[in-house]
Amino acid sequence: MSTKIKLTLENNAYEIIIGKLKKLEFNAKILLVTTQNVEKLFLEHIKSLIQSHYILSTCILPDGEEHKNMQTIERILDCAFQAKLNRKSIMIALGGGVITDMVGFASGIYQRGIDFISIPTTLLAMVDASVGGKCGINNQYGKNLIGLFHQPKTVYVDSTFLRTLPKREFHAGIAEIIKIFTCFDFALLQNFNIRNIDLYIKRSIEIKAFIVEQDEKEQNGKRMLLNYGHTFGHAIELETNFKEYLHGEAVSMGIVMANRLSVKLGLLKESIANMIESLLQYCELPTHYKIKNIESFYNTFFLDKKSLDSTLHFVLLESRELLQAVVHNDIPQDIVLEVLHEFG
Repeated sequence: MSTKIKLTLENNAYEIIIGKLKKLEFNAKILLVTTQNVEKLFLEHIKSLIQSHYILSTCILPDGEEHKNMQTIERILDCAFQAKLNRKSIMIALGGGVITDMVGFASGIYQRGIDFISIPTTLLAMVDASVGGKCGINNQYGKNLIGLFHQPKTVYVDSTFLRTLPKREFHAGIAEIIKIFTCFDFALLQNFNIRNIDLYIKRSIEIKAFIVEQDEKEQNGKRMLLNYGHTFGHAIELETNFKEYLHGEAVSMGIVMANRLSVKLGLLKESIANMIESLLQYCELPTHYKIKNIESFYNTFFLDKKSLDSTLHFVLLESRELLQAVVHNDIPQDIVLEVLHEFG
């Protein structure tokens, strides 16, 4: 049995369908975009499920975050033009968060926007990248600084894809689940058990859909809370040229750094910070990053999408009666630098 979660927005609504992927019928030209690794594992199976009166075209891209750039977007667009896609055509993203983001972006700018469908094959993409319509690419200045909001037509989440997922990538996806639960359902972390992954996937999607419905384009601050750990995490990814760590691994270390800042400010109990760090370690995620250049690392924060003018914004945990995530924009520079020096 499949479960359907409906995400309703002012000008759009779509379903996230959780369950075993079945036949997909289209009356439109299709461009299926995936990577070399996913092609070997799933492409023929997915093609066998797609029924259309038109020829199915494919676009195969190299794997890796380092290819999440404008050159690869141009390659997707070139495939779209060669396939003669029109405004009624559909792109399908088959892969992880990188493919999801890039296909969302490319479909959003092709002929001023065509539909796309997401079939995530990694845990991170299932619980985060495929839901919500934030599509972007990286450049020399930072993570996802070029992009747009372009919601998918449908998302198909089939956890059987995870059977072939490398252990490291699986655990990287767990980091995003821990991020979501820490901010919005902390009770679920008390007895966290990886064997309950289907439950965690469903609950993560429910939470994210609820948040996106309230703040689709990060205008009232609610969706910004989903960036907990990401300001530090994105700086880590940039300093390592997007090659050393998976996104979820950088987020894991970013969570620890953000919590350290919260503790130093007296917002978060150290026992809770320690508990979260221990859980990340239990899930075989890195929790300590050694900053190479503290000055440039700090300056990266000003390119973060949450920052306005010269004001830094951090999503930090506060342990009051209930644990909650709050956006702070009033943190003294010397306190931030103290925390960075602890990781230097």
